[in-house]
Amino acid sequence: MTDDSPAPAPQSPPSTLRDWFGGHRIGVVALAISVLALGLAGAPYLSGGDFGGRVRAYLVANPQVLDEVVQARDIAARADRTSGINAVVARNPAALAPAAGEPTFGPVDARVTVTEFFDYRCPYCKMAAPQYLAIMQANPDVRFVFREWPVLDQGEDVTSQYAARAALAAHAQGKYLAVHKALMAQSALSIDGIDRILEANGVDLPKARAAMATADTSRILADVHTGAASLGLEGTPTFFINGKVTATNNPADLSRLITEAKGG
Repeated sequence: MTDDSPAPAPQSPPSTLRDWFGGHRIGVVALAISVLALGLAGAPYLSGGDFGGRVRAYLVANPQVLDEVVQARDIAARADRTSGINAVVARNPAALAPAAGEPTFGPVDARVTVTEFFDYRCPYCKMAAPQYLAIMQANPDVRFVFREWPVLDQGEDVTSQYAARAALAAHAQGKYLAVHKALMAQSALSIDGIDRILEANGVDLPKARAAMATADTSRILADVHTGAASLGLEGTPTFFINGKVTATNNPADLSRLITEAKGG
């Protein structure tokens, strides 16, 4: 830790979409599919009746079965994406390597490295931030890498981009964690609001604005975008622990995975 003050009281964020579609009800899905498959397999040998109609009637009366099948498919697809991302990292570890000027905290030779891709306007990033910063405080032997990935701008709106550049400029002045915490705590960001956050946390605003406009800052953000694209990342926040993407964004699970990585 360097310039950060104690993290705010942890809050319990709701599980992300990856968590909402947990493993529950998979057994029901398997059973439903098995029953339907057995029925269809035996259909040619049934005499009389409209088997297809009965199946349709059953599904109409029990639409949750279709929801369960879709959820099972999504879980399998996410598992495939996770495996694909990890395979890319294994072939190209440099895709996760922070460039000079990117915020990193903790020992360079740490046994465990945690990397986060995030956007300051991502609601899940904001919900997880207090507990994530608390995890940093509790694990000084772990290296934490912050990868600014502004992806939520649309049209002429550049607020996410401005926030990322502001945070990098604050990092150059040794104020990153304080500014990061304040940006995550702000429910709705604006250009003027970001400037006020910089000043409130002791950042020299004219100097910061000059740094935000440099080619080095643009290069950092471009490299993060390129790395995220090469990995096939689809949203924020995305966490990696020792080069493997996590299946959850829940801070409690991240803490457990960090502990397990230390032991491994």
